[in-house]
Amino acid sequence: MLKPKRKLTKAEIKQDTLLTSYAKLTLFYENNKKYLNYGITALIAIIVIIVIYINNKNANDEKAATELGKVFQLYDAGSSDPTKYQIAIDGQPENGIIGLKAIVDNYGSTKSGEVARFYLAHAYLNLDKTDEALKYFESFSSSDDLLSASAVSGIAACYERKGELGKAASSYEKAAKIAADQNNTPEYLNAAAICYGKSGEKEKAISILKRIKKEFPKSQVSREVERYISQFSS
Repeated sequence: MLKPKRKLTKAEIKQDTLLTSYAKLTLFYENNKKYLNYGITALIAIIVIIVIYINNKNANDEKAATELGKVFQLYDAGSSDPTKYQIAIDGQPENGIIGLKAIVDNYGSTKSGEVARFYLAHAYLNLDKTDEALKYFESFSSSDDLLSASAVSGIAACYERKGELGKAASSYEKAAKIAADQNNTPEYLNAAAICYGKSGEKEKAISILKRIKKEFPKSQVSREVERYISQFSS
């Protein structure tokens, strides 16, 4: 007479499952170890590439910051001598200064390279090279809200100079939303209102001006609100 099989305990079942899984994994590895080894090698290679990329990016950011420091004095001098803006863009190779455009071309993917892009766009705008300025403002990217808002207001200024007042107004509104502070937001909103008013969208202009008066009563531009409301209401 056959003896009934003894029931396995939970511990024994768990152990048996683990042994079965281990055996399956071992068999899978033996059958595919060549491909697995390739995969591990590839993974290690990817990790190495990432580490090299990060190190190079940090080094490039330092180089870009150094070059930007050299050229900034030329850019700053442009406020009193506009010809300096072009020199800041082109650089002075004879003095070891490569210029804003070269910094952007060589290090544009770094944080300092993006700052150079910001100043390059403003330099072109100050030289009335609107299309060039617009190109660099639009390609600018930053996690800093104030810089981002300033770049968007630069886009608005470009559209304003090109006579595309509707686009300019909406860009100024976007800049105001990004800035979200007591100093810059009313300035951007005021610029948006003026562009809307000039383009014939007077109701939008008046609505924004009333918002400035209500939300930013202590701002400098709020002093001019009533004058613009009166102008756009007539």
